[in-house]
Amino acid sequence: MTHTPLAPPSHTTAPRPYQSYTYAYPHKTAYRPLDPHPALKDLWAGEPRGSLSLYVHIPFCEVRCGFCNLFTRIGAPDDLTGRYLDAVRRQAAAVRTALGDDEPPRFVNAAFGGGTPTFLEPLELEQLCDIAEQEMGADLRAVPLSVEASPSTATTDRLDVLAARGTTRLSLGVQSFIEEESRSAARPQRRSDVEAALARIREAGIPVLNIDLIYGIDGQTAASWRQSLDAALAWRPEEIYLYPLYVRPLTGLGRHADPLRAGRDWDEQRLRRYREGRDHLLAHGYEQVSMRMFRRADAPPQGPDDYACQTDGMIGLGCGARSYTSTLHYSFDYAVSMREIRGIIDDYTATEDFSRALHGRHVDEGEARRRHLLQSLLQAEGLPAAEYRLRFGSDPWEDFRSELGVLAARGWLHGGAGNDGLLRLSAEGLAHSDAIGPEFFSPAVRDAMAAYELK
Repeated sequence: MTHTPLAPPSHTTAPRPYQSYTYAYPHKTAYRPLDPHPALKDLWAGEPRGSLSLYVHIPFCEVRCGFCNLFTRIGAPDDLTGRYLDAVRRQAAAVRTALGDDEPPRFVNAAFGGGTPTFLEPLELEQLCDIAEQEMGADLRAVPLSVEASPSTATTDRLDVLAARGTTRLSLGVQSFIEEESRSAARPQRRSDVEAALARIREAGIPVLNIDLIYGIDGQTAASWRQSLDAALAWRPEEIYLYPLYVRPLTGLGRHADPLRAGRDWDEQRLRRYREGRDHLLAHGYEQVSMRMFRRADAPPQGPDDYACQTDGMIGLGCGARSYTSTLHYSFDYAVSMREIRGIIDDYTATEDFSRALHGRHVDEGEARRRHLLQSLLQAEGLPAAEYRLRFGSDPWEDFRSELGVLAARGWLHGGAGNDGLLRLSAEGLAHSDAIGPEFFSPAVRDAMAAYELK
């Protein structure tokens, strides 16, 4: 089974609004096995390392939501979490050795994602923090540290560990406060449990609470969507993410999907819910950061938004994490199906030598320009043309005249050619971010994604 090829930009018709969440470019489905496997010490030689991001991936969940295509498995039998953390420690030691001491790495932010990092027991969370600090040299109490959690795993003992170790942001995957909608999304949960988890997070004193909500769930109405929004607002979270529901192949919902749900009617329903949610949050004192992210106006900043590492490198630990140098993005193998994921995790935990990159994609100057433009343009604050010229020596309109011209013709872009100010998406441009992203993918990346065999 292969991906449907992404359609090239159209000058005459607006694309369908929900195509691909471009939180990173190139997408992992464009990665391939590297031959030969480059040594990490060679990859990082000469790379700037004074402003790095650290990401640790924990690929375990208590349940797998029906919409989820993330790299994660249900449960962890036979001390798998312990063996996994041992492998993360080995990988961290190998990476730190490869980075060397001539210019010691300096981490400016950190994140634990998944999966569900709070699937780990409290002592295992301590071990995870120890790995980040002792092996990698990240000072978790001195930098923004974001951790993802689910309502059932946001327990007091786990939250106490995270708060004590410097967590500044806790992201809770609620998705819906309506129990019928949660069941429809194959994420059954009781609202009372969600509210109890939110109370525990606030008690723990973690400075930033983020609540994830999903729109486009089967049976969701304007009234029920407003009910979920208001239930979230009652906790005055510093951040709220609004995600459109996607039904992807090999996920729980994808295996039973009605092809008609992918039609224009569903697109319009999701766009209505998005606009309702956006307007409701703006009216309640939130500022829009991107299509998905809304931040309370008085909330403390948390560093780069939406993993927008346009200019700095990233160190990823764990079998689902990516690492970025200026010329290569690399990771371990990628899969969606449970059987394939289990095999990759087993291989990872058995690995002793982490000194080389195995899968990835080389990023040339052209791809670096696309990545920088995408990860800036899809933020509400936009891309300063002068910043782009300073970095690349050319104007974004010179490099992407066709693509930017299409956006301008649709009324989705502010800032014309030769403008010294911002290239910034309009309100409707932000609403169509998941259509805009794919229009900037290079032909080579499109072809690689289309040829990827989903597994």
